Amino acid sequence: MLTARQALIALLTLCLALMAPAAAHAAGRGPAPAPDRVSPRSPVVFVHGYNADPGVWGSLRADLRADGYAEAELFSFGYDTHQSVNEVLAGRLAAHVEQVRRETGAAKVDIVAHSFGSLVSRWYVKYGGGAATVGHWVSLAGPNRGTSTAWACALWDQACRDMTPGSYVVKNLGSGDPTPGTVKYATFWSNCDEVVNPDDSVPLAGATNTPVGCLAHNDLLGDDGTSAGVRAFLAS
Repeated sequence: MLTARQALIALLTLCLALMAPAAAHAAGRGPAPAPDRVSPRSPVVFVHGYNADPGVWGSLRADLRADGYAEAELFSFGYDTHQSVNEVLAGRLAAHVEQVRRETGAAKVDIVAHSFGSLVSRWYVKYGGGAATVGHWVSLAGPNRGTSTAWACALWDQACRDMTPGSYVVKNLGSGDPTPGTVKYATFWSNCDEVVNPDDSVPLAGATNTPVGCLAHNDLLGDDGTSAGVRAFLAS
């Protein structure tokens, strides 16, 4: 029969034997893996145009995902397109961008806008603090210097008034530097645009201005060449 001392030694020996494989396994794993690194890309915020909704971005979102963007890096700003650019919508976009930055931890976002969304996002960049939080800004068929077709609904719609040539919004966006700050600006425009008149209302001094050929206003949203140009610009 074991003495108390012998029993204690046997118990310690058994415990050490059981612990040894676990210690060896832990040592074989090496240091714990580092947490995933933050993506070097900025998240993209899409801003749709007049009488539209976030669904218009399906094609470009798919192309960006094919390029390696995660779904969690792509955000669509949905809004009532009949409200004022400067008094309402630019401020709501600013709040949306701040939410995106909080969710992703990103210092900056990239903005891709179509049509009327170009005015909303430009006002945010120029007057709403966006010059410090936007890395790339892209306008697809934006009425950046106004469009005469907006007179058709300007009588009853504030957004249409904002899009007319010489409006308060257009005039102030064009005053001084139309592409301020360190933001990289790009526009894509068609010489067959039935909505933006004149066609060359889209390009801006200080931006990379790319003609896309003869495309209808909404066709820029799904055009392969335009998509390739936007993706290359965002990667620059």
